Amino acid sequence: MTTRHQSSLRAHFVLAVLLALSVGIGCSSDERMPEPKSKTPIVIKPEKQEQPDMLDHSTPAPPPLDAERRPTQVGKRDRKIGLADESNVAIGIGGTYSGVGRQSELGLGTARRIGGAPIRRYDEYAPNFNTEGYNFIEENRFHSAKENALSTFSIDVDKASYSNVRRFLNYGALPQKDAVRIEELINYFSYAYPQPNSKHPFSITTEVSECPWNPRHQLVHIGLQGKRIATKNLPPSNFTFLIDVSGSMNTPERLPLVKESLKLLVNELREEDRVAMAVYAGAAGLVLPSTHGDNKRKILDALDRLEAGGSTAGGAGIELAYKIAQENFVKNGNNRVILCTDGDFNVGISSEAELVRLIEQKRKTGIYLTVLGYGMGNYKDSKMEQLADKGNGNYAYIDNLQEAKKTLVSEFGGTLFTIAKDVKIQVEFNPAKVQSYRLIGYENRKLNKEDFNDDKKDAGEIGAGHSVTALYEVVPVGIGDEENLIDNLKYQTSALKSDATNSNEMMTVKFRYKKPDSETSTYLDVPVLESQVVKLEKSSDDFRFAAAVAMFGMLLRDSEHKGEATYDKTFALAKHALGTDDNSIRKDFLEMIRKAQSLANPVAERTPLRD
Repeated sequence: MTTRHQSSLRAHFVLAVLLALSVGIGCSSDERMPEPKSKTPIVIKPEKQEQPDMLDHSTPAPPPLDAERRPTQVGKRDRKIGLADESNVAIGIGGTYSGVGRQSELGLGTARRIGGAPIRRYDEYAPNFNTEGYNFIEENRFHSAKENALSTFSIDVDKASYSNVRRFLNYGALPQKDAVRIEELINYFSYAYPQPNSKHPFSITTEVSECPWNPRHQLVHIGLQGKRIATKNLPPSNFTFLIDVSGSMNTPERLPLVKESLKLLVNELREEDRVAMAVYAGAAGLVLPSTHGDNKRKILDALDRLEAGGSTAGGAGIELAYKIAQENFVKNGNNRVILCTDGDFNVGISSEAELVRLIEQKRKTGIYLTVLGYGMGNYKDSKMEQLADKGNGNYAYIDNLQEAKKTLVSEFGGTLFTIAKDVKIQVEFNPAKVQSYRLIGYENRKLNKEDFNDDKKDAGEIGAGHSVTALYEVVPVGIGDEENLIDNLKYQTSALKSDATNSNEMMTVKFRYKKPDSETSTYLDVPVLESQVVKLEKSSDDFRFAAAVAMFGMLLRDSEHKGEATYDKTFALAKHALGTDDNSIRKDFLEMIRKAQSLANPVAERTPLRD
């Protein structure tokens, strides 16, 4: 045998030994790794511990490792193969991943230090760690008013998409297209609509002007304003906090932020309000029985004791929370489950379809659902939105403590107290005045025209003080755009009534809604007149600002209908329509436009946006 062959054999032998040793580390011939348990106990700290000061950062922490890669209770042998030990430090290829309050590394260098060190770009993690889920959005197209005169949809008061988009931009990345729901961007802001002065629980405002991204077209603005009710005058609340304490929640922007968020709400509770608390990880359990709102110390202590660990049995948690809420049901009160999670369910009922069917069944109990989303990297927006939609509730994404305050304190009544349910809008266009139209956003809220008069059909809810805004882009008759797209019908005619031609009405906006304790809807309608059309510069601040937000959403989605929209034009339109800007929320939107433009066109970073 040649020396060359001998060297080769020795090298192969060494490699084989090293491989065997690497596989066998931590396991002897008579001792095997323990099988993971199917159910992980819920972890609750024995006593209150001080939370690290990390929750006011406007940008979230980097995406965590998957929960399955971070079990919280394993032996010392596991440390050698990349799993977490009881100190919650995972040792694996490429570095360490620490628990709350420590430096985090994912084999990519330092990701974040608590206390303000630079964070890494979101898209640097995306290839390996981003498993976020969003429902596909097929953008609304133009419809002929002659062939399809009715447009029907459910209102949407969710605002999660706006703060989620903000999170992407703060992290240095443009959002995924399907993360951008334009109606939620628009409805994130409050508008100066008048308070209702009739028997209906909301007022209706309409306005028409030219379309900023296509001056040949017109933009119709429809606004609803829910009746404001002082917190002290709200009926008693029966809240059940349902908190995800699975392993995937074990990062600063998840469970610690959940706890601080709910503390803000607890501080708003009155003596007549009640709170129960359930949690779920590998199993679901009751942490706090229903407790009066004036016993705040007991409620806050229960929150402080929570820790994260294990898999995610969300379905079991939902079942338990509704059971608790039903046991403590307050007649003529505000009965609501408040779910706090990243939506990453992986044990038991976990598919979107199964969870939706479960929630549809539970909403018949008269218990409403509020969904608060947290985290990034594995965030399941699609599940969260569907759960809130089908649970007669609302959905918000909490990316920092300021957003939690806005949702649970500033907008307490709108978020947590319903004044009208199953609110539907149906617009009938006058083909003598409107050639074609397009609803902006609300793609996943569209209804069949027959659903408008069907009181069994579920729709959206309006909370106390909530405002809802919808925009239509319309093509006036005679413009010439998209004419004769449909052949004349062979067996019937589409002749207009003489009243249509002689009328001053462009369209009629019809509404149906139910009182919270009723299953029979109430009807009302409002005409929109040609005489309402004004020049863009004469339109209200609310009209121009909502149009700017819509334009921003179309740019983020790279909409085929964005026309002449640019970030410069969007910025200028919004800047001169700030109006009464409580807490500088509209001004902050200007910064989002700047960030989006610099990401879409890096050269813009060197050139200030023009006014």
